Amino acid sequence: MSDAILNTSNLTIGYKTTRRTTRVVASDISVSLTAGELVCLLGANGAGKSTLLRTLAGMQPPISGKVQLLGDDVYLLAPQELAKRLSLVLTEKVDVGMLSAYALVTMGRYPYTDWWGKLTPQDETIVNWAIKAVGSVDLALRNVGELSDGERQKIMIARALAQEPILMLLDEPTAFLDLPRRVEIMQLLRRLAKDTNQAILLSTHDLDLALRLADKIWLLSVNGSIHIGAPEDLVLSGAFADTFRSEGVEFDVLSGEFRLNTPHKGEINLVGKGIEAVWTTRALERVGFQVLQNQNSTQIWVEVISEPAGGVFWQTTNNLAVYTHHSLYGLIKFLDFCSTTVHSD
Repeated sequence: MSDAILNTSNLTIGYKTTRRTTRVVASDISVSLTAGELVCLLGANGAGKSTLLRTLAGMQPPISGKVQLLGDDVYLLAPQELAKRLSLVLTEKVDVGMLSAYALVTMGRYPYTDWWGKLTPQDETIVNWAIKAVGSVDLALRNVGELSDGERQKIMIARALAQEPILMLLDEPTAFLDLPRRVEIMQLLRRLAKDTNQAILLSTHDLDLALRLADKIWLLSVNGSIHIGAPEDLVLSGAFADTFRSEGVEFDVLSGEFRLNTPHKGEINLVGKGIEAVWTTRALERVGFQVLQNQNSTQIWVEVISEPAGGVFWQTTNNLAVYTHHSLYGLIKFLDFCSTTVHSD
């Protein structure tokens, strides 16, 4: 039995550039969203992530194809019925005046209220549950304009939750947040997908967090094709590296990180172990050195030495001369000098 709640078939998305011409962004998109899963929509700038989200949300008509939510055409559903099934959190900040956080969340109940917008006790119970679900009980009475970006985003997610949707769409929900808040929001969305059995689809540029937290990734390439699978499937197939390959940047399959293609400065033989050696390796590779372990083929040796009192320093051996460095910054400056000297000889 399938748990898919949204399906597209032969979907082509795009937008009109003039009255008579249309720009196709992506075509032949046949995808589905499953209850209880967090799906991340990834792609380079201009690949069409926002266009796809707006099309799925019923905000922008497709060029061709269908979008079905619980078997019904999204574009044939009455707005009130669509709002009961689907909620949307956009990147843009909406001016909500002097509303309190609680009042903003109550707006998520409007598809269920009467003409006067009066909340029933059941509505208020759901609003309080939504605020608690995002960990924002202490924010309920504060003015939305006084909230930080991270706090505001949690309240916007609470408003979307209050709609009791089966599908939540979010466009760059972590765009203006610092790293700790980005992690917090992504973990929150993953937990909500499991706890509420919703399907949650979000577009994001947080590639590392998507690789770590998504149940599935939709990878939209600039040529309009889409790759779908678990994060690890797309890494192993090469689709992830191919999609984000650009001049000077490449995806390292072994580490799961993006690396800059820096000019090669030579080889360093590193002696040492523990966390100090790990970060020494990262520092040396960052500036362009290839790091080898315990080999005699290199001219320059770097030894990481940990002191009993907890300090650490580095000894460099170059042409039998030994130099001591008390920071990685100093070590790198010395090696850069050595590298420049060697290349200039």
